[in-house]
Amino acid sequence: MGGGRHGGDGIMSAAYDGDPRDLPLEELLKRLASETGTLVRQEIALAKAEMREKAEASKSGASMLGGGAVAGLMAAGALTAMLILALATAMPGWLAALIVTVALGVVAALLVKSGAAAVKRAMPPVPEDSMEKAKEDVRWVTAQARSEKR
Repeated sequence: MGGGRHGGDGIMSAAYDGDPRDLPLEELLKRLASETGTLVRQEIALAKAEMREKAEASKSGASMLGGGAVAGLMAAGALTAMLILALATAMPGWLAALIVTVALGVVAALLVKSGAAAVKRAMPPVPEDSMEKAKEDVRWVTAQARSEKR
């Protein structure tokens, strides 16, 4: 939100010129309700924007993972054929195929585990910046309400 708490960001009423302590309680409550609604709408918009940004970042990472998986699958197919043919010169073909299959299965499991961890780090499920901003706003409103009581 731009311009600070009392600036042109819609938090304080533009029609107000004096000390809020001079206003009647009814007017203060109306303003509090209005400003709280505005603040909540702004925080929701901020959270949506943050989540869109995070989704875009994870989308490109997921696309790269998918492309890498396709290329890796093609390479694994060629490598599998080569390894089976090479091992088949020294042992039966079925045993050569079994050895190559187990080795590639282990490699695949390690790659999937590593990729899943990378995607998890890139996309936390909560809009962290917006949550911190909302907490800051609550602290500010609480402090303002306490100062109004004095």
